[in-house]
Amino acid sequence: MEDGRMRVKCNFSGDQKFLENGRCVSKLESMGFRVGQGLIERFTKDTPRFKDELDVMKFICKDFWTSVFKKQIDNLRTNHQGIYVLQDNKFRLLTHLSAGKQYLEHAPKFLAFTCGLVRGALSNLGVKSIVTAEVSVMPACKFQVMIQKM
Repeated sequence: MEDGRMRVKCNFSGDQKFLENGRCVSKLESMGFRVGQGLIERFTKDTPRFKDELDVMKFICKDFWTSVFKKQIDNLRTNHQGIYVLQDNKFRLLTHLSAGKQYLEHAPKFLAFTCGLVRGALSNLGVKSIVTAEVSVMPACKFQVMIQKM
């Protein structure tokens, strides 16, 4: 958790399956981080500097999210103390899964890459963060971004 990676709580039977799934989720998050770094470089090439952290988050929610997922974030909330909640009511990577509760346990695999994507994009914009994801009703999900003060 110290390095800003996504915290995942899984409920699997057997230690081996749990460890294997944890490694997969960690690897997906790392891959997303690198992809996010590369994409944000391309997307901000001709963009003027951002005024503040809120401007960066607005860019992530509008331009970045639209370029990656073909839609904007549905809702952005902040407590003005470094915590932002991005809500996507029809997250594209979860829409193909059934709305049934039995598929909820597979959601971390689909969310880990996106958490890394956002964390990598923010990292290249000079914002160190911890990104977590939460799904209560599919395909809606919330991404919480906690800004780490340097």
